[in-house]
Amino acid sequence: MESSKGHKVAAGAGLTLAALLAYLLLWPVPAEPVIWSPQQGPGYVGAHAPNTKLAGLQKIDIGAERGPEHIAMGPDGKLYAAVASGNILRMAADGSQREVFANTGGRVLGFDFDASGRLVAADAMKGLLAITPDGKIAVLTDKVADGDPIRYADGVVVAPNGTVYFTDASTRFAPAEWGGTFEASVLDILEQSSTGRVLAFNPASGKTSILASGLSFANGIALSGDGKTLFVNETGRYRIWKIDAASGKRAILFDNLPGYPDNLMRGRDGKIWVGLVKPRNPTIDKLAGKPFMRKLTLRLPRGLWPVPKAYGHVFAFSEDGKVLADLQDPSGAYPETTAVMETPDRLYVQSLHAGYIGWMPHP
Repeated sequence: MESSKGHKVAAGAGLTLAALLAYLLLWPVPAEPVIWSPQQGPGYVGAHAPNTKLAGLQKIDIGAERGPEHIAMGPDGKLYAAVASGNILRMAADGSQREVFANTGGRVLGFDFDASGRLVAADAMKGLLAITPDGKIAVLTDKVADGDPIRYADGVVVAPNGTVYFTDASTRFAPAEWGGTFEASVLDILEQSSTGRVLAFNPASGKTSILASGLSFANGIALSGDGKTLFVNETGRYRIWKIDAASGKRAILFDNLPGYPDNLMRGRDGKIWVGLVKPRNPTIDKLAGKPFMRKLTLRLPRGLWPVPKAYGHVFAFSEDGKVLADLQDPSGAYPETTAVMETPDRLYVQSLHAGYIGWMPHP
C-alpha cells in the first residue's frame, strides 16, 4: 500500500516537472530575440567614477501620483510634470499651487512647448498630441502612413522652424497592447530587433516622415543650439547618437555607457542632460548571444526577470561629447532617474517610478 502511494507521488511529481519544463521550453512569448554583440561594460570609471552627488534629494510632493518621467518649465513660468496616471501636473517652481493641467488618457513620456504656447506631447499610447494653454487636447499624428502606426511615441522636441521631431521607441511592442511602457520596453530591449526610429512632423502639411530608423529602443531626444542636429538616445545599445536634422545622417556621440540612457534635456550654458535609468546588468549582456535563453527568461515570473538594480545617475555633456557634470546615488533612493531639468537655481530630477519630484540646489 505504502509502495503504491509512493509511486503515485513520484508519478505526480514527474508530471509536474514535465509540465514545468514544457512551459519553460515551449510556451509562446511575443519576442523573437536576435543575436547581438555588446561591448564589455566599462563600469563606473573616468568621467563616470562613483560619487554621491545625487544623494539626499529634496522632495516636491505630487500627492498620489507616481513617475514624474518628464519635467519642464512652461512659457508661463510654471513647472509641468507628466506622470503615470496620464495626468500632466502644473505647479509653481517650488511645488505649490499644484493642479492637473490635462489628462491624455495615455502615458506622456516627453513633451515640449511650441511657439504658440501649446504643450506638444509624445504619448506612448496615443501618439503625438498638442495641448492648448487652456487644456484642450488634439492628436497631431498617430501614424506615419496608412498601415504604419506610431506604436510607442517617447521623446519630443520642437525646432525653431516648427518641425516636431520625436521618437517612436519600438514599432514591435506598443505599450497599449503589452501591459504598459515598462513591459513593452523590456520586450523590445530583450528582443533587440532594433525597430526604433526618429520621426519628423510637419505642422504645415500635417505629414509625418521617417528621419532615422534601425535603433534599439529610440528614446530621449534633444536639439542642438543651432537647430541643425538632433541628439537621440538608443537605450537598448547604451549609446547616444548625433543625427543631422535635415538628412538623417548620423554618428555615435557616446558609446558603451555604464547604463541605459533615457531622456535628454537641454540645460543652461549649452549643456545637455541625460539620465541613465538603470545600470547595466552583466547577466543581460551575457545573454546577448543566446536568444533562446532570453526567450526562456520571458517565461519566468516578472520578479525573476534580470532587471538591473536601482542606481541614481545623471550626467551633463557638451554638444561635442565632453562630460561636464556627473551626479550619482549608488543607493538608488530616487529610482530610475531619467534626466534633469535645469534652472538658474535648481536641478529637477526626473524619474520613471518615484512618488515625488526630486530636486537639489544648483551646484
